[in-house]
Amino acid sequence: MNSLFLKKVYNVVGKIPKGQVLSYGEVAQRAGFFKASRAVGNVLNKNRDCMIPCHRVIRSDGKIGGYNKGKNKKISILRKEGVKIIKDKIVR
Repeated sequence: MNSLFLKKVYNVVGKIPKGQVLSYGEVAQRAGFFKASRAVGNVLNKNRDCMIPCHRVIRSDGKIGGYNKGKNKKISILRKEGVKIIKDKIVR
């Protein structure tokens, strides 16, 4: 994976405030890679840096999406941050 792409994705994700989320597509767009939402998901799935809040990135349909520590952990963290979730879907 291109290190410039990684840096841009991590930079965007690192700026998502607690209690807020972005979709994989929104992250891709903000990083300057408009059609790379799937690649964003792949990058974040491999992330092991706890300083990058990849749990704050969701699917464009509002569903939780993947997380390298498991979907239930992602839901738990998001709820602790104040994100409303009903039936595995983010309420924006």
